[in-house]
Amino acid sequence: MNTHQQLITQYQLEPHPEGGWYRQTYKSSEIVAGNALPERFGGGRPFSTAIYFLLEQGNFSAFHRIKSDECWHFYAGDALEVFVLLPDSTLQIITLGNDAAKGQLFQYIVPAKCWFASRPANGSQYCFVGCTVSPGFDFADFELAAADELAAAYPQHEALIRSLTRPA
Repeated sequence: MNTHQQLITQYQLEPHPEGGWYRQTYKSSEIVAGNALPERFGGGRPFSTAIYFLLEQGNFSAFHRIKSDECWHFYAGDALEVFVLLPDSTLQIITLGNDAAKGQLFQYIVPAKCWFASRPANGSQYCFVGCTVSPGFDFADFELAAADELAAAYPQHEALIRSLTRPA
């Protein structure tokens, strides 16, 4: 059994709608009231949530966005590239991993409302990471990108967008 298959089994990971494998590991029992949050949330949310997330070679997390900041944590395996489209049309490429000499980061925050995707870096077999969201994640806050619409909004990044989106 490959290491990534062992992690999927050991941590009881399930397929994620954006690609890859995940399992929620934490959901705060306390709720931030909807009237204490920005209007974009439309209701209360847990203080925080956390998941394990795994991508194996040949798979990717499709472009999507959520309404909260999302903190990515590197745990094991090989380097992971995270692609973030900022509101000013800038593309940030962040590499999570354990090789600081190569500029890899152990942690990175994807800003709320930014489109982002990820995939194993060249030569990576698998990437095992975690994501912490505050206010906590709710699938009502999740939007999977449509390739045509996102490419129209960010035409200079069309090739990357089309390579990291899934058919509707």
